[in-house]
Amino acid sequence: MKKLLLLAALTALSACSQKAEESKDTAPAPAETAAPAPAANPGTAPGSYDVKMADGTTASTVINADGTYADIDATGKTVKKGKFVHKDGKDCFDPDGDEAEECWSLSPIAADGSFTATNPEGTAVIVTPKKS
Repeated sequence: MKKLLLLAALTALSACSQKAEESKDTAPAPAETAAPAPAANPGTAPGSYDVKMADGTTASTVINADGTYADIDATGKTVKKGKFVHKDGKDCFDPDGDEAEECWSLSPIAADGSFTATNPEGTAVIVTPKKS
């Protein structure tokens, strides 16, 4: 009888040990921490932006909530204005007058809010939201 009790106790202990090992084996591995991906660019929101050209010159663009825009040179003079729309994943500017609409491809948004905009000819500019 003592042998039977001892055998039952060992069997029960062995079963508990196996379940503990199984739960260790089936426990999910800790998730690796990946660096956050750059934010996708949903299009330029209304606001004021500094624009840096490839040659280092700067200008500004103001995008209004009513779907209009104005390009302003470094001296503060408005050099172009017209209609603005975000379509097909691009920011499109349609200047007043006979000039054709030009759509710019947008890079993901960097941590500082800046992004690169590239026109169909391959000209790239760095766009940074103005700090208020």
